[in-house]
Amino acid sequence: MALAVTDANFDELVLNSGKPAMVDFWAEWCGPCRMIAPYVEQMAEEYKDKAVVAKVDVDSNPGIAARYGIRNIPTVLFFKDGQMVDKQVGAVPKSALVAKLEALL
Repeated sequence: MALAVTDANFDELVLNSGKPAMVDFWAEWCGPCRMIAPYVEQMAEEYKDKAVVAKVDVDSNPGIAARYGIRNIPTVLFFKDGQMVDKQVGAVPKSALVAKLEALL
């Protein structure tokens, strides 16, 4: 299961994890977010030993969304060594997310 990350624990769980990270910025009311949600959950299981796969509810955690300039959801950000290194906006096939995460491993 993807890690539920908040404004309060984002730095600790994502930036300081020591692993590459994929973070899905989403909201309950967002249709395209629901389209990619199963992929995110599958990847959380598939990469549990190699990477952090997390989700941020933008309605509940506006601070992190603002910090990274999230204007459209779903937006998936990719982090390595505490820095954002890639981004995917909109609903995409799972293979697109896998390719971006694999590039960081």
